[in-house]
Amino acid sequence: MIYALTGFVVGLLIPYMARRFAKSMPSAPTYALYNLIKPVKTTRKVKFSTRYRQLKKRYLARSIFCAVITAALSMVAFYRFGEAGIGWYLGFVWVLLLLAEVDFKTLILPDILTIPLLICGFMFAAFAGTPLSPQESALAALAGYVLPVTATLLMLWRSSEAFGFGDIKLLSAIGAWLGVENVIYTILLSCAVFGIYAALRRERAGAFGPALAVSAIIILLFFN
Repeated sequence: MIYALTGFVVGLLIPYMARRFAKSMPSAPTYALYNLIKPVKTTRKVKFSTRYRQLKKRYLARSIFCAVITAALSMVAFYRFGEAGIGWYLGFVWVLLLLAEVDFKTLILPDILTIPLLICGFMFAAFAGTPLSPQESALAALAGYVLPVTATLLMLWRSSEAFGFGDIKLLSAIGAWLGVENVIYTILLSCAVFGIYAALRRERAGAFGPALAVSAIIILLFFN
């Protein structure tokens, strides 16, 4: 139960943190971190306007939705992996959810989140006592970088940005956590997830980070 409660609190904060990133992106990582810890005040809100009340309700609903999803995934992670190394897995899932929310709002996957996630993936392989070796983690991180770059080069005739650079760095971080085989599965599943989302929304382009994050979480919790 403690993991569900902690996940619920973390989930409540995800839209807030994403909103803070949205107000500071694109910017240097240090300024983004400063703005997250100590937000810069903007113009005074008209608290009794209809528009403000509508936005406040949507923000509250979004926060509760993220909290419920994060709590549920945290419990699944606990039942899947037990107490051993649960902190690593929860951190991975929570950061992926935050990245998905930030990319959804800004179309940017900030280095201040993706690079530490990559480094923590190497540390996870080295110190968490999992079957994933540091060598495989490094190889998977390289695969997560090389495969989408290669795919982008092959698809230049159709699209100049099959994968954005932020997507590539996120895939490299996911590889460091999940291994070579699973990063390939993540790429394939994320293409399917994004295709379904785009078809439902009748869109041809959009943030690919949420599809990557959702796919990596599915692979970790249900197929790893």
